[in-house]
Amino acid sequence: VYLSKRDNPNVQHGDKVVIRSTDWALGSKSPAGELVEVLGRAGENNTEMHAILAEYGLPYHFEQKVEDAAQAIPSTITKADYAARRDFRKITTFTIDPADAKDFDDALSIRKIEDGVWEVGVHIADVTHYVQPRSVIDTAAEERGTSVYLVDRTPEILSIDLCSLRPDDVSLCFSAVFTLNEEAEVLDKWFGRTVILSNRRFTYEEAQQIIETGKGDFAEEVLTLNRLAQRMRKTRFKRGAVSFQREEAKFKLDAEGKPLGVYFKEQKEANQLIEEFMLLANQQVGVFCGHHKVNGRAVRRTMV
Repeated sequence: VYLSKRDNPNVQHGDKVVIRSTDWALGSKSPAGELVEVLGRAGENNTEMHAILAEYGLPYHFEQKVEDAAQAIPSTITKADYAARRDFRKITTFTIDPADAKDFDDALSIRKIEDGVWEVGVHIADVTHYVQPRSVIDTAAEERGTSVYLVDRTPEILSIDLCSLRPDDVSLCFSAVFTLNEEAEVLDKWFGRTVILSNRRFTYEEAQQIIETGKGDFAEEVLTLNRLAQRMRKTRFKRGAVSFQREEAKFKLDAEGKPLGVYFKEQKEANQLIEEFMLLANQQVGVFCGHHKVNGRAVRRTMV
């Protein structure tokens, strides 16, 4: 594609660029185009990552107005925020995520109510507190439909800062809280907005080591959650659940983001622990929404 050297004096030979085709004159060997953006030098990691996204029509950066809107979101938690939420800050809470995770959007809390009865909270970062309907960020998210992150890409401030449930930081969440017995049967449930304080960030490998050895930080809590998760898993498959077994490839990167190797992620009890409680939350929210009551009468609604 022909680009005018006069109109694009800063583009160098070997640059990878995004162009818009403007004309292909009859008899001309190649089409003419105009420069949309210079991605960088061909072969450089960041250039090639952006090129992959551009090739498939995926956004590889946020518009400045979106970045500005994210930066302008107040991070202070007010007295009114605390007053409007159920306080879980004194209840043992932690996250379990992959070792290379940049954002931690879900956490589990657990406390013993009495012998054989536990309260387990599934806490999801309350993005709706920060992103208001029809705001610049909400509209941008709707246009994207979904987020696509390549192997070394990290989402912006909203994901890795305000809505990340980092250890020792007070966080605002939307939570599903369950009272469970030793058979992992739901005795009671509550849904609503909460404030939490994560005590620890576990990797899957760290949590798995506690499960296998019985030793480590919050060992009793991790072992109890694992025991309940395995009961739920057993019951789920007994009822006919489908096991979606798949091999997921992960990449080892150097400091510059270049791939050094590939390995397959192994699904162990620590992964299943998180999976089961996320499934429990989704299932029970579905039941709650599907059996809605209006003026005391049950009104059945379709709900995933």
